[in-house]
Amino acid sequence: MASESGKLWGGRFVGAVDPIMEKFNSSITYDRNLWEVDVQGSKAYSRGLEKAGLLTKAEMDQILRGLDKVAEEWAQGTFKLNPNDEDIHTANERRLKELIGETAGKLHTGRSRNDQVVTDLRLWMRQNCSTLSALLWELIKTMVDRAEAERDILFPGYTHLQRAQPIRWSHWILSHTMALTRDSERLLEVQKRINVLPLGSGAIAGNPLGVDRELLRAVLNFGAITVNSMDATSERDFVAEFLFWASLCMTHLSRMAEDLILYGTKEFSFVQLSDAYSTGSSLMPQKKNPDSLELIRSKAGRVFGRCAGLLMTLKGLPSTYNKDLQEDKEAVFEVSDTMSAVLQVATGVISTLQVNRENMARALSPDMLATDLAYYLVRKGGTQAASQRCAPPGTRRCHFARLMRPLGKPCSWPRPKGLPSTSCHYRSYRPSAVCSRVM
Repeated sequence: MASESGKLWGGRFVGAVDPIMEKFNSSITYDRNLWEVDVQGSKAYSRGLEKAGLLTKAEMDQILRGLDKVAEEWAQGTFKLNPNDEDIHTANERRLKELIGETAGKLHTGRSRNDQVVTDLRLWMRQNCSTLSALLWELIKTMVDRAEAERDILFPGYTHLQRAQPIRWSHWILSHTMALTRDSERLLEVQKRINVLPLGSGAIAGNPLGVDRELLRAVLNFGAITVNSMDATSERDFVAEFLFWASLCMTHLSRMAEDLILYGTKEFSFVQLSDAYSTGSSLMPQKKNPDSLELIRSKAGRVFGRCAGLLMTLKGLPSTYNKDLQEDKEAVFEVSDTMSAVLQVATGVISTLQVNRENMARALSPDMLATDLAYYLVRKGGTQAASQRCAPPGTRRCHFARLMRPLGKPCSWPRPKGLPSTSCHYRSYRPSAVCSRVM
């Protein structure tokens, strides 16, 4: 049986924890990611304790030096975990005690793991949001640069996966760029709500020892301080918002990936992925598979699952902290890693994508200009409904003209009712003129 000696909560316990429960309860395998921010939070809290008269200046300096050593060991990969280190807080405090002795025990004065862990998580997520924001803007910049360079390429725009109207290739790129720009704005809003300090809230009822929370806020560079201690230690709105942000961003990236997968098929042949972002078949040597895009599409589902899972956890909890909230960190770490990888791969795909201008041009046809014909009739005084009735016959003639042209057959282009024969706009819709423009 595992001993609870040295655990932060072990004071009232006389028995030992079952080894299976010990493993089940432990979070060190993943919350070790918080080592750096846990040290930052502890260093700030030691300054708060010193200002409150709960530590001497010498004790604070001793703790700060010890925490620097703990951080150095983590950074160098020499930190040794103990079987009793159930979480990152226990591990760091245990190692600090080994380094500086009993003075380390004063660091936790008035502090609960409830306010400690949520402070650590906010610190980590604030930093991670900045990293993801930079990656997202790199993707957006890559897309904008590509749109600018290829603004003169025309290809079919689709609705219902049916050819609809001719559009610029850059218009398609920028349509996805707009969605990602909104994602960037949303991430900044989430980061603002993450940047609120809960440290000093204790477990539930605050900290009565005079620790200056404004000092803690300034040292840790938070934008604001939580108001209610019960809410501060248990609310995970900021986690849910982050996971929803990631879900929505992945929705946009998945849709873009789906378009590119279709455009890259032989049936479309509009684009071709770089070999750097493709794989092949173990059986069919001619295959070039868009695995990068397919994985972006599939990972969206995993992110959605993490978001839904957290919401299912939160919806049934009573007030204040419950151990269920330990589940938030795995979701945050996994989704953060996924978003980082997806954004970098998407940037690589877009920057190396090859565009087949000729195939895009060949996919254009005169019938796709039927809407322009309807618009012309509206500008000439007709109603939209009347224009819609007039344009389809012209569209059918375009189809006929397109069929006859390869056969060398002559075809007539009867003037739609209401259009003067001298109309330059009418002449521009004659099959020969249209085909020369868009085929």
